[in-house]
Amino acid sequence: MNIAANLEQAAFYFPDRCAIIDGDKNFSFKEFDQEANKIAGALVKKGLQPGDHVALCAPNSYAWLAIYFGTLKAGAVAVTFSHLLTKNELIQIIDDCRPKVLYTVDQKLDDIEPLRKRPYLELVICENGDISYPRLVKNGPPDFKIRSRKRQDPAAILYTGGTTGTPKGAVLSHENLQTSIHNIAHYERSTETDRALCFLPFNHVFGQVHIMLSTFYSGGGLIVQPGFDLQKALDAIKHLQITKFYAVPTIYIRLLELGNLRKKLGSVRYCFSAAASMAREVVREWKARAGLDIYESYGMTESSAMVTYNHYYRHLVGSVGTPVNLVEVQIRDFNGNKLEQGDEGEICICGPNITRGYLNNPEETRSAFWGEWFRSGDIGVMDEDGYLYVVDRLKDMIITGGENVYPREVEETLYTFPEVQECAVVGLPDKEYGERVTAFIVPRKGYDLEPKALRSKLKNQLAPFKVPKSYLRVEELPKSNTGKILKREIRKKYANTGK
Repeated sequence: MNIAANLEQAAFYFPDRCAIIDGDKNFSFKEFDQEANKIAGALVKKGLQPGDHVALCAPNSYAWLAIYFGTLKAGAVAVTFSHLLTKNELIQIIDDCRPKVLYTVDQKLDDIEPLRKRPYLELVICENGDISYPRLVKNGPPDFKIRSRKRQDPAAILYTGGTTGTPKGAVLSHENLQTSIHNIAHYERSTETDRALCFLPFNHVFGQVHIMLSTFYSGGGLIVQPGFDLQKALDAIKHLQITKFYAVPTIYIRLLELGNLRKKLGSVRYCFSAAASMAREVVREWKARAGLDIYESYGMTESSAMVTYNHYYRHLVGSVGTPVNLVEVQIRDFNGNKLEQGDEGEICICGPNITRGYLNNPEETRSAFWGEWFRSGDIGVMDEDGYLYVVDRLKDMIITGGENVYPREVEETLYTFPEVQECAVVGLPDKEYGERVTAFIVPRKGYDLEPKALRSKLKNQLAPFKVPKSYLRVEELPKSNTGKILKREIRKKYANTGK
């Protein structure tokens, strides 16, 4: 097994069909596959062996994709992390994964200079590195024969945990990835006629697995952008016949500010949101304004993306759907005991999509599993029809005056108020209550925030202990490069404002 065979299959069936559009350049599946072959051959000439690590630390681009598939074809492991990391963060991760080859951009050369004398790092690919990308491609044969790997062999290592603490390298096997790739393409009904827009980073599981790998698996085309730019995204939708739009909640909220939304979406037939739970009110407004559902799934890096999917046949607003093929979900208490339907507890997952663990981190690996069941760290509940609802992150739960408050419930209520564009509810230290429920709100244009009015409306809908005691107006909320609100950063910044 080798998931790079999915590219070879697409090149066999659709050699002349457009695989990638990057800026003003188009690449067919045949051209893309041959370039990946050249990279694989060139890297093998440089001494790359099966199982070696190749790190990718660069923005989205055609070259990133070719290096990724060339690495896999050579039987090596693609290790992906953000090019936006600081110098210290980069050094920490690179020393952890110890790549033989590093693909990056010139802007990061100063940051990685302390690593150049490490015995494990033999080749840096970038314009002013050991070899440039064009020279590497020129040195390789176009007919490299893909190397077969065992299904449990690592294919990729994705670093995760940046929103909660020190990043960990989740090791994903060829079987893990192939399971999710197939499920995504199947449940989204992807075909070779689809074109997907990807401005979300390839180093993240959403961009890499859910969008990129599943699109190529189904023979569809990928429009690559280095990041989210509203006008560039709208131009791509208008001129490149985008059929599938992938984004995160903050981007959907921003798009809802536009007029004539349905016309601006043009040929888009399918919308999907990930990275964070979507507020029900946003989903309903999008349906009313755009005429399209926002589909969601539940997943994480450690599950190679998809665990559940909500749902072509019976889409339920507020749910993340039902378990996908070959994947099981249980709700357990905090001692690991399975709970009855309707009870809230930790979401636990078992299936061939689940990582076997974290790179060089046996302690974190042990704590992440109950036997073969992966502990998600999320609180959820399943209804009588098998639909999963994510209540909140276990680590985000607020304990105030001895009562448990799930921030998402409060946020969902706040999103029903017209003056709230975006919000985050966190617990801040409080001498009397232990934690003080605090709402951070980005107001909608043209509205003022009146804390007394907000508190009064919330008291009509929530138990008194759930109603925030403080309301802070902010211009923006801190987010990861995938658009996930970083509550850890909010708590850190405002921790000393407690009573």
